[in-house]
Amino acid sequence: MTDRKRKIVNDPVHGFITIDHPLIFNLISHPYYQRLRRIHQMALANMVYPGAMHTRFHHSMGAYHLMSCALQELRGKGVVITEEEDVAAKMAILLHDIGHGPYSHALEHSLVEGVSHEEISQLLMQTLNREMNGMLDLTLDIFNGRYHKQFLHQLVSSQLDVDRMDYLSRDSFYTGVSEGVISYDRIIKMLTVHKGELMVEEKGIYSIEKFIVARRLMYWQVYLHKTVLAAENMLVKVLHRAKQLALGGAELFASPALQYFLYNRVGRGEFEEDEECLFQFCQLDDYDVMGAIKVWTQHPDKVLSLLCQWLVNRQLFKVTLGNEASDPGLVANLKEKVKKRWELTDGEADYFVFTDTASLRAYDASDEKINILFKDGTVRDISSIDNALVSHTLARPIKKFYICHPKI
Repeated sequence: MTDRKRKIVNDPVHGFITIDHPLIFNLISHPYYQRLRRIHQMALANMVYPGAMHTRFHHSMGAYHLMSCALQELRGKGVVITEEEDVAAKMAILLHDIGHGPYSHALEHSLVEGVSHEEISQLLMQTLNREMNGMLDLTLDIFNGRYHKQFLHQLVSSQLDVDRMDYLSRDSFYTGVSEGVISYDRIIKMLTVHKGELMVEEKGIYSIEKFIVARRLMYWQVYLHKTVLAAENMLVKVLHRAKQLALGGAELFASPALQYFLYNRVGRGEFEEDEECLFQFCQLDDYDVMGAIKVWTQHPDKVLSLLCQWLVNRQLFKVTLGNEASDPGLVANLKEKVKKRWELTDGEADYFVFTDTASLRAYDASDEKINILFKDGTVRDISSIDNALVSHTLARPIKKFYICHPKI
């Protein structure tokens, strides 16, 4: 490991990102990791915010940079972090999104059954660890919270992790939505470790409140924007219909990797037991899906072709958000109109008129808390501090009901 390769990457959000360890360089160079260049970070949010074209690769590199800054800051405050722990924590954050499929969450709700991107990430990390002769053992322990220095896991995955710090900053930059801007550099300067746990110094309270507020605003203004919900729901319906047709024996244009997931029932068991499944997953990206959708606009199946035409041409469903579940009478009435307008059966109309919910808890006091360390040595959760904004509003879960249908 003597030939230390040093590379710098120019990032529009953080400036220069340095890669200065051969293990990290090898990991970033791996095809499994390079695949993240072909997966959009924000799925179809560019239908609303045209600048949101950045990828999972951009984001994980940014999270890696913030992890490097956080580790350096903690070391400067006297926290003992060995060279091995430093590299392992950086690799853990680089790999946190490796299991994402095309358009992020769309695949989980359609082509694969009962297996999340977190579980696929685990399997890919274990495969990489075997390839790298156990070099990721400590990375896996940190990633899964098994390592005794819990603060390293908290930096990778918690309510104040570098993952959230990067995606809020990056997504607000690329969408132009200033509500998501956070003082990530100040938050990192305020980080400390107390009794093995990651905490924030007392003077960082307001930066943390801003961070939680920004997350709430970004969810409702960007991630759960009604038009984004419409586009992503349409994509899920397209993949559902394609899978249904494929399993029924219909001929569908698809790349070999997409074909594998359309024509086979794939769940957790297949991922765990069949190496071919994981291999095909790593060949799959946004290009496979959008390439197929463009061709499916001409498919003889009316449901598939209509949905694909509308998605490609941005003729998106109308979404109505409300605080109560949609009136069943209204849903039935809309279905009847859609059936008549496009001459559909009851089953086919379900692809065009449907209801769902969107929910968010900006801060979850029952989860791993964001703890504040006061000058006198006391520790308090951010939501229990007097006059804290978080305790009054942001710790409450918000659930919205919505109905999707074509514009009639």
